[in-house]
Amino acid sequence: MYTVKEIFYTLQGEGAQAGRSAVFCRFAGCNLWSGREQDRATAQCTFCDTDFIGVNEDGGKFTTAAALAQRISDTWLGTGGVPYVVFTGGEPLLQLDDGLIAAMHAVGFEVGVESNGTLPAPAGIDWLCISPKGSNALVQMCGQELKLVYPQLNALPESFATLDFEHFYLQPMDSAAQQSNTAACIRYCMAHPQWQLSLQTHKLSGIR
Repeated sequence: MYTVKEIFYTLQGEGAQAGRSAVFCRFAGCNLWSGREQDRATAQCTFCDTDFIGVNEDGGKFTTAAALAQRISDTWLGTGGVPYVVFTGGEPLLQLDDGLIAAMHAVGFEVGVESNGTLPAPAGIDWLCISPKGSNALVQMCGQELKLVYPQLNALPESFATLDFEHFYLQPMDSAAQQSNTAACIRYCMAHPQWQLSLQTHKLSGIR
């Protein structure tokens, strides 16, 4: 059983794949926060900006990988190019498994994942983006992209700079201090060119 908050077609807004057409499949649930505001202050991740509780009308519960893969495929609206799905959450690696990855490949999709890195990723993912959260220990230490929300007191960029990722991104924390956070990211990236700036272009452009 897969419990999905929502499935929708949009453009990827962040990181190395920004601007690419994608179906987002947001799984319900996370291992670092319940999703309830009353629990935020004591959560292992306190700055999440995503609603991942339950299911929306464009989500649902899927009993088989094939059924979920078909729903995702039906949501793809593009013509030409390689269809792309981004599994996100919450924490997608609580639910994503070998069977669903294989089912997505069977219907012609590349598979992207956005994870907090505290759980091991199954094989076969085409684009794995890890976004460390505070002092929570990373289990998944390799992938295509490491995207660090910045600044985080207990997650300094230099702690991750030697890990086995192809791309390293700093993304300003979305808060009341966003303008100063963005300036801090720019300064850090200019001083440490291994890192690149990631902006949440879906928020800047007003798309979902």
